[in-house]
Amino acid sequence: MKLPILSSDKNKTGEKQIPAQFSEHYRPDLIRRAVLALESAARQLYGADQEAGLRHSSTVSKRRRNYRGCYGIGIGRVNRKVHSRRGTRMNWVGAFSPQTVGGHRAHPPKAFKVWEQKINAKENRKAIRSAMAATLNKELVASRGHHIPAAYPFFVSSSFESLAKTQDVEKALLSLGFEQELERSSQKKVRAGKGKWRGRRYQKKKGILIVVSGNCPLSSAGRNVAGVDVVPVQSLNARLLAPGALPGRVTLWTEKALELIDSKKLFL
Repeated sequence: MKLPILSSDKNKTGEKQIPAQFSEHYRPDLIRRAVLALESAARQLYGADQEAGLRHSSTVSKRRRNYRGCYGIGIGRVNRKVHSRRGTRMNWVGAFSPQTVGGHRAHPPKAFKVWEQKINAKENRKAIRSAMAATLNKELVASRGHHIPAAYPFFVSSSFESLAKTQDVEKALLSLGFEQELERSSQKKVRAGKGKWRGRRYQKKKGILIVVSGNCPLSSAGRNVAGVDVVPVQSLNARLLAPGALPGRVTLWTEKALELIDSKKLFL
C-alpha cells in the first residue's frame, strides 16, 4: 500500500510504500500494557517517615504494683504517655498505637515499594508497531477526537524537518488542513480534583505528533505549538503514539523518518 507525500504547502511530491512495521495487527490490550509500563516506571516513590507517630516516650508497665503502671486502674492496656501526675496517679493520653490520636498508621505506604511494571522487549516492540499502524487508521484517529483533513492519512516531505520558526510550522499545519485540530489542542480547562493545588491546574488535549529522522530545526520550532510533539523516530514509544493508552493519535511521518524505519528495521 502506498500513501501520498505532501509538502508543507500541500503539494503532492510523490508516493511512498508503507514499511512493514505499519502492517501489524491492532492490539489495544498490548498497547495499554506498554503505556502502563512506561508510566509506572516514571512514578515517584512515596512513603511515610519511619518514625512518624513513634517519637513518644510511651513505656507503660502492665504488671501489678509497678510505679507508672496501668494494671488495676480500670483502663485499657494501650500505650500511653504521661501529661502530668499526682503521686502515683498518672494523667495519661494515648500514644504510639495505631488507633490513638498522634499514633502511627497501622500499615503506612512504604517508600521502598516497587511500582514499576515489566513488559517483555518483544511485546513492547509489537505494541509500538500496533500503535504505529493505528496512526494510519482514519476511523481510529477520528474516534479518538482528532479533527483530521479528508486526505488523511499521508506522509510529509523531508523539507518539513527544515522549518526553523514556530510561525512557519503553524502555517504548514494550517495549509495541510489541521486548523480545527490546532484550535482543539490550544484550548485549556481547569483540572477537576486536587491536582489543581499541586501545580497541575490546567489540562490540554494531545494534538499532532510529528515523527522526524533525528535532531533538526523542527524539533525546536514545533515545541511551542500547543499540543504538538516532535520526536525522533528512534525515540518513539507507545506512550507518545497512544497517550492515555488510547491508540490512534494523529501523526505526521516525514519521508526521512520512514526511510530510517525501513533501512534500520526499527521495532522489528
